[in-house]
Amino acid sequence: MVKKVFVTGGAGYIGSHVVRQLGEAGHDVVVYDNLSTGNSEAVLYGDLVVGDLADRERLKAALEQFRPDAVIHFAASIEVGESVTDPLKYYRNNTVNALNLYEEVTCLGIRYLVFSSTAAVYGEVEGIANESDPLLPVNPYGAAKMMSERILRDLSSAVDAFNYVALRYFNVAGADPQSRIGQDYKNPTHLITRALKTALGEFPQLGVYGTDYDTPDGTCIRDYIHVEDLAAAHLAALEYLTGGGQSDFFNCGYGRGSSVREVIDVARDVTGIDFKVVDEARREGDPPMLVANADKIRSILGWHPRYDDLNTIISHAWEWEKKLQEKKGEL
Repeated sequence: MVKKVFVTGGAGYIGSHVVRQLGEAGHDVVVYDNLSTGNSEAVLYGDLVVGDLADRERLKAALEQFRPDAVIHFAASIEVGESVTDPLKYYRNNTVNALNLYEEVTCLGIRYLVFSSTAAVYGEVEGIANESDPLLPVNPYGAAKMMSERILRDLSSAVDAFNYVALRYFNVAGADPQSRIGQDYKNPTHLITRALKTALGEFPQLGVYGTDYDTPDGTCIRDYIHVEDLAAAHLAALEYLTGGGQSDFFNCGYGRGSSVREVIDVARDVTGIDFKVVDEARREGDPPMLVANADKIRSILGWHPRYDDLNTIISHAWEWEKKLQEKKGEL
């Protein structure tokens, strides 16, 4: 059984939920995070080492001191739009810095690694995304993640004792059901977070980008997965690897989608606030529908989601957003 887990980017939104679940399951955890977007108060278990993956000496020292059984790698830049305007930042942080980590992992003989990947590696897939689909990313964010996956694939082929799982996320939302942690970015771009912050008055209006798609209500359809279910997928991946599982990659979604209009309707119902919504022009590269085929992760990892309900996802996110606003009002 994996006991000691080293988590890069564990102070971030998804990473902090995984760290909490690891701690609750009895694992020893060290979080390695530069806190550029993460928050130290979100690390509820284990020890926090403040450091950057570009700092090879600090990274090596942290790994050597802890001697983990496994590594979960989250640390990355995640804004698709920014990756287009500043591609070098994304190739440096999401590929080069990942390579730094993989080299240190290999040198220490660490056998297991779970990688935070993305559905953006598929590119402009329309409809259902399958793991067998070709990887054709259309932006530097997706391309950098794809390269990091490729490095892991080649490393696993070259080193018999090393195996990895890459989890390809779809649209992550929600928060800890007890509102201890949640999403806390300076400039959130996710639809559900933007909608709730608009309801709270933090934004004057919510934009709907494209209303003439070939979908039932004309807006884009996406697969929204609760962050708690996604975190549980990481623990399932660790269990799979330590149980003798071979290197593989899995979609992380529910296999069904919700439209932008449906999300807005549920957000208005949950909050009780009829916040302002305006129709905007389409954004380049947005497919009408993007939904995960999630059969593989269910069958191989035995993953069973607990919060597969849009109302639950938004309700948990709403409680967190209210708590976050109250906290900021006290500062």
